[in-house]
Amino acid sequence: MSGTATEKMRSHNPTLAMVLSIIFAGLGQLYNRRYAKGITFIIIEAAFLITFFEFLNIGYWGLFTLGEIPRVDHSIFLLIQGLISVIITVFAVAIYYLNVVDARNNAIDLKLGKEKPTVKEALKNFYDNGFPYFMVIPGLILLLFIVVLPLMFMVSLAFTDYNLYNTPPRALLSWVGFENFTSLVSIPLWKSTFVSVFAWTIVWTVCATTGQIALGLFLALLVNDPRIKYKRFIRTILILPWAVPAFVTILIFAAMFNDRFGAINRDILSTIGVALPWLTDPFYTKIAIIMIQTWLGFPFVFALFTGVLQSISKDWYEAADVDGGTRFQKFRFITMPHLLFATAPLLIMQYAGNFNNFNIIYLFNQGGPAVRGQNAGGSDILISWVYKLTFDTSNYNMAAAISIILGLIVAGFAFFQFRRTRSFKEEGNI
Repeated sequence: MSGTATEKMRSHNPTLAMVLSIIFAGLGQLYNRRYAKGITFIIIEAAFLITFFEFLNIGYWGLFTLGEIPRVDHSIFLLIQGLISVIITVFAVAIYYLNVVDARNNAIDLKLGKEKPTVKEALKNFYDNGFPYFMVIPGLILLLFIVVLPLMFMVSLAFTDYNLYNTPPRALLSWVGFENFTSLVSIPLWKSTFVSVFAWTIVWTVCATTGQIALGLFLALLVNDPRIKYKRFIRTILILPWAVPAFVTILIFAAMFNDRFGAINRDILSTIGVALPWLTDPFYTKIAIIMIQTWLGFPFVFALFTGVLQSISKDWYEAADVDGGTRFQKFRFITMPHLLFATAPLLIMQYAGNFNNFNIIYLFNQGGPAVRGQNAGGSDILISWVYKLTFDTSNYNMAAAISIILGLIVAGFAFFQFRRTRSFKEEGNI
């Protein structure tokens, strides 16, 4: 390489290449004499501006205003277009950032006198470093529009006044900030309902899940005892409830607990002269659905614990016997650590699943019975209340606000508990 060319490369300015790429994608690459790459970036940015400028312009206008003329502007459509504009902008900014970084890095290489890679070398570098990310892009785009966009729409609705009396296109929506959240804890009707439903959701989650885990653990320990015979037959019988579809079991139990003609009152409790209002009194309804969920959930826990118990080496128990360990000590220091290490994440998911267990609440009694002074049923949990607010009373804004609270609680609980489990930390030792 001639001395003039070397001097010219040393004077090459990375900052100038970066600024040119910021002004318009591809200019920095042209300055670096990466003509093919520069022209490609220029075509991409030009095509982006020509294709999406009008869409983004309307999208961002609609996102901020939610429309200006009733029956002409549709706030929901404008909101969705605005959210899509945000996603498209994020993609564009990411590509623009890569363009700027690429221009700066190439300029630095030129300044240091590094050789310009050939097309073959560039393709090899791309295959080694960028190919996995390139293959992930289609799935990422799909994820954004199938999962992230609906979540963004739901979160956005929580900050609007979208309800039965303010529905587009007849009326325009407005941004109301945190008004829906403050209404949940300030307006008497919403406050009493929210506190009642939230408290019951916590009680329901703890009692129902703990019940099914405790029953599954007790039966697994019992069947695993060496003194028990016909274990295969007993295990098959205990897992049978799991084989029946849950909704069928719930509907059968709903008929059995019916106040007037159910077998519980008519054939069992009537023998002692008692008839309980299972479907018309919130207290007894809650008792019934906790018992039903315990019945529905224990087979899974039983099967889970049974598998882990069979994998525990007998040498551990024999060593404990030699040391004079009691039955309780063997359970506490050998059995439970093994069980929790292998099953803790699944048990946590049992709690998270029951927190949002819509099926049993709705199929058993539609969240009823009704409660005076509240707009939720006596056995409604948060998720079933959200369903009623959405499809029965069209309070979309309040339903979205409650859904955000639900999501934060479940995500926070799951994340905190997963971080605390030893299996999550991959310690590998018990």
